[in-house]
Amino acid sequence: MNESHFYCKLLNNLGVGIFTIDLKKRITFFNSEAEKITGFKKEEAIGQKCFEIFRTELCFKNCHLKKAIENKKKFTHIRNTILNKEQKEIPVEITTSPLYDVNGKVIGGIESFIDDSSRVQIEKEFFSKYSFNDIIGKDEKILDIFHTLSYISPTKIPIIITGETGTGKNIFARAIHNASDRKEMPFVKVNCAALPSNLIESELFGYKKGAFTDAKADKIGRFQEAHGGTILLDEIGDLSIELQAKLLQVLDENIFYPLGSKEPLSVDVRIIATTNKDINKLIKDKLFREDLYYRLNGIEIKIPPLRERKTDIPLLIDHFLNNQAMVTNTTQLKINKKALNILLNYDYPGNVRELKFIIEFGLATLENNELNVNNLIISPKS
Repeated sequence: MNESHFYCKLLNNLGVGIFTIDLKKRITFFNSEAEKITGFKKEEAIGQKCFEIFRTELCFKNCHLKKAIENKKKFTHIRNTILNKEQKEIPVEITTSPLYDVNGKVIGGIESFIDDSSRVQIEKEFFSKYSFNDIIGKDEKILDIFHTLSYISPTKIPIIITGETGTGKNIFARAIHNASDRKEMPFVKVNCAALPSNLIESELFGYKKGAFTDAKADKIGRFQEAHGGTILLDEIGDLSIELQAKLLQVLDENIFYPLGSKEPLSVDVRIIATTNKDINKLIKDKLFREDLYYRLNGIEIKIPPLRERKTDIPLLIDHFLNNQAMVTNTTQLKINKKALNILLNYDYPGNVRELKFIIEFGLATLENNELNVNNLIISPKS
């Protein structure tokens, strides 16, 4: 057995997915565990662009394998979600590194990944069931939203959810789906801001074999994946005018054309859109179609920023502390009055997401079971 064959056999026997790419992002090696996790055989994967096999948002927005190659640096414990061959989302944890030849020249990259489904499921059980009962808030503004959505969620009415970054728009969208008659059907999220403009059309509507140079097989789009369920168009304010016109056709006629196809496909989806932008300003600036806005806006749900519902801050802090105690199987965690007062008087430009990060950072530096001022990464107002 030669050395090369020995290492290939060794890598195929590891309980972790491993693949390599060249500098053009083409897959050059794909081990047995990678086949198992993704559902793709190595013969299907090798020669394909890595983003065609893994189809993750990070592929287009913040590819750590690309960063590893460009920076000649290793990245570890990156959490991501891939789409397997059966169109099922699989949570994974990845490690990426540059790949060198015998002369020390970078010739590509190598990525290892493990199926992280078990850990994600545990976290969902502790942190969020994505139902309205699990969204933390007793402020009047939040209760009014719950009241409205209790009537709207079971319908097919399209919804636009607006609000600043970090307010939890995606969690509300998932909760709406779970409270609808479509809850057993797919919930498909598309990040309109993360996908490049030249790829988002094929992601939304799919393509036929031969539609363009690298289209070696038919690919179904996100609308087809969501048939019978809900599609979340996250940050729809970033969608190009051209694609807005095609989206309008889906809303008006319930049909779309995959790239390279002359035959329309019919689809039954409920659309939820989110944005952190001022849609009315986008319309005024001719960056968003007014007719599409009115077709999407069956009802608009405005999620208030955390600074406008400060009575919820103690509830959220207790929620994060209690969950951390359960996850780590530790005694009840607390926060002292001075630290709480600082958090109550902070404006939270990053909203609930920022508060969660502040608590998590504080707990990482905790020496006992009480969070104090020294554990905070924000300072009191002068």
